[in-house]
Amino acid sequence: MARLNLILLIAVLLSALAVVSSNHRARKLVTEFEREQERMRALEVEWGQLQLEQSTWAAHARVEQIARDKLGMRPPRANQIISIQP
Repeated sequence: MARLNLILLIAVLLSALAVVSSNHRARKLVTEFEREQERMRALEVEWGQLQLEQSTWAAHARVEQIARDKLGMRPPRANQIISIQP
């Protein structure tokens, strides 16, 4: 009888340790998950800022201004334009 009680006690202790270990791992995973969600939100904000920056850099007026000022480009004159019929 004492032997059975000892086996049951060991089984209960092992089970309790397994529950504690499982709870600890679950809490660590939840913390890691929340950290990754925060990182995802920060990356989404950065992505939005980069898209806004790209649209600013690629704005037609800006490109035209750089073409005029830095590259010395000008629109063609009317006599330089040739229309081709399909």
